[in-house]
Amino acid sequence: MKTEIGALAAGDSYPASQKPDRSAPARPRFVPTVVAAMGLFAGTAEAQEALPVAGRSTDLAVHAHTSWATGPIDHDPASPARTLSGDRVTRIITIPSVTSGQAPNKIEIAPMFSPEVFSGFFPPQWDAHRNTLLEDQYFAPSPTTQHLLPSLNGFRQRLGNYGVGFQMSYKAEALGVASGGKERGMEYIHEVNFRVDLDLKKMLGLDGWSVHGLILERAGRSVGKQKLGDYYINYGEIYGLSGNSAAHLGFLYAEKRLLNNRVDIIFGRMPLSTDFATSPLICTFMLLCSAPVALKLDAGLSVYPKASWGARIRMRPTRDTVLQFGAYQVRPTASDISGWAWAGEETTGAAFPVEFTWQPFFGSKKLVGHYKVGYMHDTSIYADNIGKLSPALAKGNGVFARTSQRDSVWVLFDQMIYRSGGVTQMDGAYVLAGYVHNTPRNSIYSDEAWAGASFAGLIPGRNHDRLGVLYNYYRVSPRLETGQRIREDAGFSLDATVAGPQKTTSVIEVNYGIDAMHGLLIQPEFEYVFRPGGTSRIPNAAVLGVKVIGIL
Repeated sequence: MKTEIGALAAGDSYPASQKPDRSAPARPRFVPTVVAAMGLFAGTAEAQEALPVAGRSTDLAVHAHTSWATGPIDHDPASPARTLSGDRVTRIITIPSVTSGQAPNKIEIAPMFSPEVFSGFFPPQWDAHRNTLLEDQYFAPSPTTQHLLPSLNGFRQRLGNYGVGFQMSYKAEALGVASGGKERGMEYIHEVNFRVDLDLKKMLGLDGWSVHGLILERAGRSVGKQKLGDYYINYGEIYGLSGNSAAHLGFLYAEKRLLNNRVDIIFGRMPLSTDFATSPLICTFMLLCSAPVALKLDAGLSVYPKASWGARIRMRPTRDTVLQFGAYQVRPTASDISGWAWAGEETTGAAFPVEFTWQPFFGSKKLVGHYKVGYMHDTSIYADNIGKLSPALAKGNGVFARTSQRDSVWVLFDQMIYRSGGVTQMDGAYVLAGYVHNTPRNSIYSDEAWAGASFAGLIPGRNHDRLGVLYNYYRVSPRLETGQRIREDAGFSLDATVAGPQKTTSVIEVNYGIDAMHGLLIQPEFEYVFRPGGTSRIPNAAVLGVKVIGIL
């Protein structure tokens, strides 16, 4: 049975009374959106909590406008599950929940102008914005919507009534080299984190204000460094910038919604990679989480769980576009390992990222896509990758070291190609690809490119299991390679972490995430590494392992 409240049920086409007027093509495409915009500017752009519908306890009531997707992401708790509250809505439609007890729709930012940009050129029947609204939960995998300890749900609800939300999670990874590399063997890493979200409207009456914080504990060793001789790529998801830490501050920032929830601002201690050049989908892969390696590898960039002072502004100019920009402190990666030594930090400069996203929905199946382009300028002064050369070597090879600032550009996309039966943005199969380019003079990786696919519901009855296949290519900066070759040819030894002049590394990753039970993900992992460490002097390697995520 489909339920309708003043609009359309999920999957319905236009009712006869609302069919587009083909004699006046502009009206069905823009008039309804203008009317919706009038409602927004009248102050009715906020979404209500999920409303009960008679006879359908699992129906979710959502606002008529679409929104940028965020949710309780298992890989990076810095992306909060945000829900707006309000007294009125302009239009309600109901969408059946995929799983009983699933979290309600998360609405983030209302559009500033209702007409679309690129999607406005589509025939009305192509764009799912025009008839039914897709639920906005863009995260993976599904255990993040449930908990291992449902007995705590009542306690969570009582705290939530006072504006306090919390989440505890445990993540473990075991990866081992089965063949090739420097040596055989396995390494183990784990992360335990505790997150708190405070709704200051409920607590103190401060409308639009909230505070988010996370503390984590990490321990273990990197299989890349220990077994593969690769000091650039982690190969696992957890081990990285923070190293072993008993109580690392992952983030602590405030959030403010302005202009009837059309503008979202966050500021405080936070990672840049939570919002830029990333998505929940890419974090179903160990190699990409929580940001492309080419961006997070170089010293200074604020990548989860390494936080720095910063601010980010996000807005939705139209229903199908998102624009965000920010400013972040840049500091040496090794400084302030615990995340608490704010007064002793060394600041080298500031990073200024900007990113534009187009988010279309195609057809009656609501096949969603995310197409992103971004740019970032880092004002820090970095040394030349050519390294320190004697005047004779530099002159003989025609190269001279010069310090410079750093620029990065990225293009990412993912597009759903089929839907596996659910209504959320993760209930289906995607193709995805991306490319990152950094200033070659001072970046370890000048280029990174990847392409892959993510399939949900391949096995009947297992709609929330997900198969992922990814090919990732890394190009060491030609400037860095040139410096290494000059020194080696001159008879000098290279760094102890470098087996030889470095050029490229490629990795194939295959994983299968099993939604074992509510709140528990088990994901077997396979990786095949071509040229570990960027050199052919280390044999190609096969890596096997498993990841386990428990949401308490």
